Order: sequence, then C-alpha cells, then structure tokens
Amino acid sequence: MVDVRIWFNRIWPARVHLIPMLRENPDHARVRVYGTHPDRAAPALTACDEVELEPVEDEAFFDFAIDFCRRHGIDVVMPSSRLVAFADHAEAFAAIGTKVMCAPADTLRTVTDKSRMYAAVERTRVPLAPWRVVSDADGLRKAVEEFAETGSALCVKPAGEYSAYGFRRLDDSPLEVSDFERLPQPTASVAAVADALQRALDRGDPVPELIVMPYLDSPEISVDCLSEATGTLVSAIARAKAGRVRTLLDDPEVTEFARQITGHFRLAYLSNVQFRHWQGRPVLLEVNARPAAGIYQTRMTGVNLAWAAVRMLLYGDPGDLPKPSLGGRLAVVEHAIALSEPVQAQVGHDRGDCP
Repeated sequence: MVDVRIWFNRIWPARVHLIPMLRENPDHARVRVYGTHPDRAAPALTACDEVELEPVEDEAFFDFAIDFCRRHGIDVVMPSSRLVAFADHAEAFAAIGTKVMCAPADTLRTVTDKSRMYAAVERTRVPLAPWRVVSDADGLRKAVEEFAETGSALCVKPAGEYSAYGFRRLDDSPLEVSDFERLPQPTASVAAVADALQRALDRGDPVPELIVMPYLDSPEISVDCLSEATGTLVSAIARAKAGRVRTLLDDPEVTEFARQITGHFRLAYLSNVQFRHWQGRPVLLEVNARPAAGIYQTRMTGVNLAWAAVRMLLYGDPGDLPKPSLGGRLAVVEHAIALSEPVQAQVGHDRGDCP
C-alpha cells in the first residue's frame, strides 16, 4: 500500500493515543501524520511528523485548510473541530484529492444539537430517558415539578455539542461538613439555576437551551463504532466505565442500539454512542460523530478501528477485521509528554483539558 498522509486539525491531546493505531497498521502502510492547532504548545503536536499553526478565525481557516492539503498532498483529514464546515466543503477537498472523514453535514447539525438529536431518536426503537428543553426559570421549575413523580435525581446540561462542560446535577440539599471529605461534585440547586436563567434574561444576555432529565445510573457504556459511508455498522466495541477501569463488553443489546443509531443518523466511519441506565435498562446518553478520546483502548480487543476507518474512506473496505476479543478489563493511567518548546506559565484560572 502507498504512503498515507493524514491531517488532524486543532488536534486534541488524546490523539497522541490514536496516532499509533494509524502508524502500527496491519497493512504496514507508511503513515505520515500532520497536526495543526492555534496553540503552538498543544501537546498532541509532539506526536506528529509535521506541524503548523492554524488560524482561529473561521473566515481564514478554510483558505488555510485547502492550501494546507494541497501543499502537503494530504490524503485524509480526520477533523477534531469544525466538522460541519468540513462536511459542507467536502467537495472542495475532493477536488484536490483529499478525503474528509466525517458524516454528512445534515447529520452533524442534528447530532451536535442534543434536543434535535433526542427528538430524532424518539423515532427509533432506541430507548431514551424522559427529557425536557428549558430556556427560562419558569420552564426549569415546571420540568423539575413534572419529573418529581419519577422519584429520580435530576440533572441539567446545555443542549449544545459540549454539554459535559456545563453539566450540573440538581441538588437542593444543604452543604454538609462530610462533603469536604469527598471530591467536589458538579451540583447546583434548582433555585440557583433558575436565578441564573432569570438574571441572564433580565440583562438581555443570550440564554442557551438547557436539557433537564433524570440523572442516569452508572455504568456509562461507550460504544466505538466503525461504519460505512451510509451508516451501516461494520464493527462496534463497547466499553463500560468505572473510575479508571474499563470493561470490554460483549453486550448484544447495546451493540444493536448502536447499530440502529449509526444507521438512523448515517454516521460515517468512526463515531461513538454512549449509554447510561435508567430504571434498570440502558438508555441513550450521547451521540458523537467523531472518534472518542478513548478509542485507543479498543486496541486491546485485537481490532484496529482507526486504521479500518482510513481504509474504508480511501478504498471502500475496512480490510480483514478479526473478531474482537471481548470480556477483558483494563485501567486508564496518565503519562507525561515533553513539549517541543518551553512555554511560560500563565497566571489565571485553569479551564481544564478543552479542545
């Protein structure tokens, strides 16, 4: 097989674990990895063969992207961000010989809006917990009152793509001294959330849609999916999460739900479907139209999903996929990466590991 040149834009830190899946591929193809990011100190750039800074502004980015692919002869783009815009411009990339690994633009617009996504899932046989969309204090209180009869703890989260950053468990109980002996939890009282919504409206600030729903039970199950361009599922590997431990599940029910989701939304190549539990059964939590940060963990099953997706995109077939070895357990640990250049420490608030 000829050399393959792969570009990650705004490359995420976790892609340092995915890149070896591409380089250590079963076809023994030589893979050259290109990474760009607006921040020269982005950690995953250290895993790339060639790196550049990319513009922050949307207006400048796609002129840069087309020129970047043309200059470097990029075969495959695996977008980390701007997926909808990449899908909208897929023909422009194809015209210069570059293929973009993403689902259709209409799919991406749906699954990155959780209220639209949940509404679409209600037309399938995949189970959902009850949910309500609110955008003001009265709507929040009404949803909380409506869910009171379920007896479930409740949560609230933004309806947008990165809802985990704004997730709060609704908890009106007072702070106890014993709480200081535990890790802090992302909680807020109903009154605090209602007051925040009202203050924003009073100031004329934009208020995003929020989703109110039961706080779902663990374990969270993350299903890494490989699909054809039409959404037909080729392989799925489920991982149950419990702290640092992951269990590689053989769960036909969850796999069937993932198959229905990828087909219904036409999720192409690599995607991730997440479930938690409500009233004793798995229900859909999230649909992500790109590979999960933890996809590298699936290598322990003997299947290289990342390389199979590249083959699927370039040649229309995933190659010979072995049957995944399921039932094993693994632990996720941290390791340090030396950055390519010294960066002066900045004084301020740490926002965490944002893309």
